[in-house]
Amino acid sequence: MIATLDIATVQAFLLVADLQSFTRTAEALGTTQAAVSLKLQRLETLLGKRLVERSPRAVRLTADGATFLERARALIAAHDRALSGEASVAQSLSLGISDHAAGPELVPLLERLHAMSSNLTLAVIIGFSREMQEAYDAGRLDAVIVRQEGSRRGGETLAEDEFGWFASRRFTVPKGQPLPLATLAPPCGVRAIAVRALDKAGLKWRERFVGGGVTAVVAAALAGLAIAPLARRIAPAGLVDVGPAHKLPKLGSSKVMLHSKVSDPAKLGALRAVAATFRSVAAV
Repeated sequence: MIATLDIATVQAFLLVADLQSFTRTAEALGTTQAAVSLKLQRLETLLGKRLVERSPRAVRLTADGATFLERARALIAAHDRALSGEASVAQSLSLGISDHAAGPELVPLLERLHAMSSNLTLAVIIGFSREMQEAYDAGRLDAVIVRQEGSRRGGETLAEDEFGWFASRRFTVPKGQPLPLATLAPPCGVRAIAVRALDKAGLKWRERFVGGGVTAVVAAALAGLAIAPLARRIAPAGLVDVGPAHKLPKLGSSKVMLHSKVSDPAKLGALRAVAATFRSVAAV
């Protein structure tokens, strides 16, 4: 009897390799952790090799697992090509992401979507949470990853971010001068939180830099121009939280939410992978 590889099992292995977690893989596949573990055990038995090392903190590929990884990717790519044909209907997924939520998760998130389906056309828009939410409500986006605002209900929690006042290590505030800020323009919700906190504490401030995106705001902070209110998750290594040193008010935290109207199975699978990938990277 000739042994054959099960496509769904190989796909589960690839998710485990990428997400380094049986729990996140189960979330992405819409199944249980036990079912994912069973699939991996069967695959290892079939190949006669141990593919992953499990520990309480993480899941890592063995040397044999790393070798099998590229073969597994090639198999799934060939499988997808075999299924796709002239008669197949191209699918698209439009996803809006809040600029203050699109941190280090963005690259692995897009890699995961591509790995799941090379035939899925992606339209990703980065902007203010409020603008992304309005576009979603108007039906212009299939799904959004945004910061929770006001009393809005529903959605799936992906992460909970703590905010801080970030600046370069060489940043100094001239004595007696207003606090220089680097922020996005209104209606940025993070800017509003920071301004309210400073006003409530009776601290003087001025906008030293207004960026069109968080990348620009981070650059201004790294250059030593100003202090930027940022989530700790997205603040780069070159910035430090100077809030305690300058006795600045605490900014609290906010949830990052996924809202979706998707019902198509392929798109739902892609969004499950998005949620699992975001949680996996955010937890690091």
